[in-house]
Amino acid sequence: MAHKEMRTMMQGAVVLTLASFIAKVLSAIYRVPFQNLVGDEGFYVYQQVYPIYGIAMTLALSGLPQFISKVVAEQTEISGQKKVLQQLFPFVTAVAGLCWGFFFFGSDEIAYMMGDPKLASLIRVVSFTFLLVPILSFYRGNFQGHLLMIPSAVSQVMEQLVRVGVILVAAYSFSSFGWSIYQTGTIAMGGALLGGIVAAFVLYYYDRKIRVGSSAYLTQWSFSKGAKKLYGRLLLEGGIVSLYSAFLILFQLIDSFVVKNALVGSGISDSAAKIDKGVYDRGQPLVQLGLVVALALSSSFLPALTKYFISRKHGRFLQAAKIFLRLTTAIAAAASVGLALLLPYMNYALFKDYQGNGVLGIYVCSIAFMAVIQAYQSIFQSQNQFRTAMLAAFAGLVVKAFSANPLIYLWGTAGASLSTIIGLLTTLFLLIFFSKKEINQFAREGYFLRKLCVSLGAMSIVLLCYQAVIALFLGTIAHRSQALLVTIVGVLLGGGTFILIIIKIKLFTIREWLTLPFGAKILRMKR
Repeated sequence: MAHKEMRTMMQGAVVLTLASFIAKVLSAIYRVPFQNLVGDEGFYVYQQVYPIYGIAMTLALSGLPQFISKVVAEQTEISGQKKVLQQLFPFVTAVAGLCWGFFFFGSDEIAYMMGDPKLASLIRVVSFTFLLVPILSFYRGNFQGHLLMIPSAVSQVMEQLVRVGVILVAAYSFSSFGWSIYQTGTIAMGGALLGGIVAAFVLYYYDRKIRVGSSAYLTQWSFSKGAKKLYGRLLLEGGIVSLYSAFLILFQLIDSFVVKNALVGSGISDSAAKIDKGVYDRGQPLVQLGLVVALALSSSFLPALTKYFISRKHGRFLQAAKIFLRLTTAIAAAASVGLALLLPYMNYALFKDYQGNGVLGIYVCSIAFMAVIQAYQSIFQSQNQFRTAMLAAFAGLVVKAFSANPLIYLWGTAGASLSTIIGLLTTLFLLIFFSKKEINQFAREGYFLRKLCVSLGAMSIVLLCYQAVIALFLGTIAHRSQALLVTIVGVLLGGGTFILIIIKIKLFTIREWLTLPFGAKILRMKR
């Protein structure tokens, strides 16, 4: 029975990882046609308010469902499951209502603080997504607590499809019917609300169809003295998962309040500041795509790490943690370096010009740091060490908030990119500092760090030579299709070089290769 349950859990993790992968790809890709249709200023309007939506959906997709599924799985009796859900639901509903009220009634003040009073209508629309958080998170958490992942996966993908569809219709209407960028942004944000409603109906359908557990918590609430401990766990455990899931989104939220205001304060006109912020925001979909593969490893490794820790298999846990860190570090570092070197071609292919190449080149380096941060956070989470991870996250956010303004005054949006890197490095340093020394040994064992630097150096040399050849024979690329082709060839060339070198110098062991998707095929090709 235990073996069957473990197999079901792992299959469920694969389903959720695949759904998350599809949703993240959709969430990153739609921004390209949206920016193409509405321009950098229209993109700025949307991205200023997007972090508020991102926080709400992080709560509904990962932070709260993970915690709810955990407390449901801990209960051996159906009555116990029913009781904890009835205690948690009114608390989460109250918090969600407070968040809605804060953003809805404070929309004018928030927009003013962002330096653009016209954003108030977008903020009011997106505030309603918080009212969907209790329904979405409890349905998903209840299903996942019973090892049923399909409803969560389907609702997640449907939500993104509907949202992206509405956003693209809004962008098309901007170019066809002459809407203002603020009207377009308001309708685009309405897509988030509609997508959430569709997801709620999908989950309701599965709840009626499968009838897993009890949905009495929706109307029958319970208040007791013991609930305080449960609320404390929710705030700490659910809070830390939500915090790291939305970590880059919180950095973007800081940027929404700081970047445009600081640019205007440094002497740039209001209109030019909006365009500069829009160009800077191009980095977000690029980083999101770069993180998809690296962060998928977190979903795969977390159940195994937790299992080894609970069963007190220290050797297995240590081995899995080191493999996790080596794979994440190598993949994310290669993605960052490769993306930074190919960025000029990718920027032109996706966004129609070469603006912001230097700024975006700095920003995409956050892929490597963010991926390793998530890996360390998953290791802390598997050991139920939440306070240390929370301290590290808050320290990074504080450093980002206080360094952004002076750096933007000095170097414009490049300073904003640098403040993000400095904030992430602060969090990463603290996570490494508080981790066990034996886990941190992953970088030294087998000369891993040295071999990784050699591999990245070889890939960089090949890509720089490739750039020189392109410049010599093609000059400045002026066609988007040509830039896209050059980007694709560069990805294949850089990725192929990196894989060839790490195989040659044995960066990974056979066990580590077999952990990776297509790792077995790559090993067979080597032979």
